[in-house]
Amino acid sequence: MKVTTFNIQKFGKSKLSDPFVQKTLIKIVSRYDIIVILEVVDSSGDSVDNFLEELNKFNKTHHYTLEISTRLGRGNYKEQFMFLYRDDLVDLVGSYQYKDNQSGDEDAFAREPYVLRFKNSEGTCELYDVFQNVKMKWKTDVKHYVSDNEMKTIRIRSDENFHWLITDDVDTTASTRNDNTYDRIVVYGDDMLKGAFPNSAKPFNVFTGAEEVEVELKKKRQRKTHEEHLND
Repeated sequence: MKVTTFNIQKFGKSKLSDPFVQKTLIKIVSRYDIIVILEVVDSSGDSVDNFLEELNKFNKTHHYTLEISTRLGRGNYKEQFMFLYRDDLVDLVGSYQYKDNQSGDEDAFAREPYVLRFKNSEGTCELYDVFQNVKMKWKTDVKHYVSDNEMKTIRIRSDENFHWLITDDVDTTASTRNDNTYDRIVVYGDDMLKGAFPNSAKPFNVFTGAEEVEVELKKKRQRKTHEEHLND
């Protein structure tokens, strides 16, 4: 079970009007069982519908379905989060748009997290029914968003129940001008950590100017075999 998040810069009509770019993006998306695409900017939704149609034409073995957030942003510029998933392999259990209205810290997010909950259709996926916002998008290429000292104060950083699969020394940028850790994959609990293949969390560089990080999750039978091997 392969899961990823993908920041396709300004995913919309202009980008997808190039047949070569669209074909390349379809090939990339087709590598994954669940993918979250960030920075969807087409307010009409036409490019999203067209992309899903072409994606399913390309895929002969699996069928994809999409779920997309509301348009998010503080000003006139809005973005959406889009989940694409193989509906013959996973079932969508539920979804919600996070309400950014905590007392004393209202509007903390420029774009509030969009959370989806999945389970494997055969009950064999090590997702433990949850794929919850495993990606944190921090613009550390300018180093002003999260400093080293600020990182120490982040609760999900200090809480030992959270495991950071993309570490601070990993270059996740597509830029050749820096080697900063732009994107992260964070999982909660030892069960979720055991459910990921060791060292499978990594950046995947593409030439489209986009950044992507991915992780491969075990099925239950794969985890059981691995644990039996460790106990031998």
